[in-house]
Amino acid sequence: MMLTDTFAPSFDRAGTAASAEGVRVHRRPGAPARGGAAPTRPVRRARSRPSGAPLRHHGTGVSMSRAAHRPRPITPATTVVLALIAAAFTVWLGLVAQFGGATAGGAPAVPEHLGVVRVQSGESLQHLAARVAPDAPTHQVVERIRELNALESVALDAGQPLITPIG
Repeated sequence: MMLTDTFAPSFDRAGTAASAEGVRVHRRPGAPARGGAAPTRPVRRARSRPSGAPLRHHGTGVSMSRAAHRPRPITPATTVVLALIAAAFTVWLGLVAQFGGATAGGAPAVPEHLGVVRVQSGESLQHLAARVAPDAPTHQVVERIRELNALESVALDAGQPLITPIG
């Protein structure tokens, strides 16, 4: 790239200079111009490299990973397959969590012994289930009470007799 001053006079072979206004001024080559304009320096040429020589590259100064990189991007088909595998794994974990508790022997079951119990004043079906079978899961005892007594709703009357699992 050559940088030149567009306002500096240019000299012809006769030693005259053309000013910026287009007026020719006579002076000897190399003499300073009046009015503060100095003669231009010759432009240096960039060194040209010998033909066939490799270019010198000093790098960017940024560290690069030396690990092997993937030669091509991940395709949409690969993304879909991985998503399906993740979904199948999630469903499998859900099934194990749902049915794994049924096979475990440590969970208490609803008692098999039945008895007749009178409902106390202000007692709900959940309170009754917790009172008659404190070690069993409350929601399972409530379902068993509703099944045994053919209850349509969870509303109870004080003094109402109910068949319940006792345990």
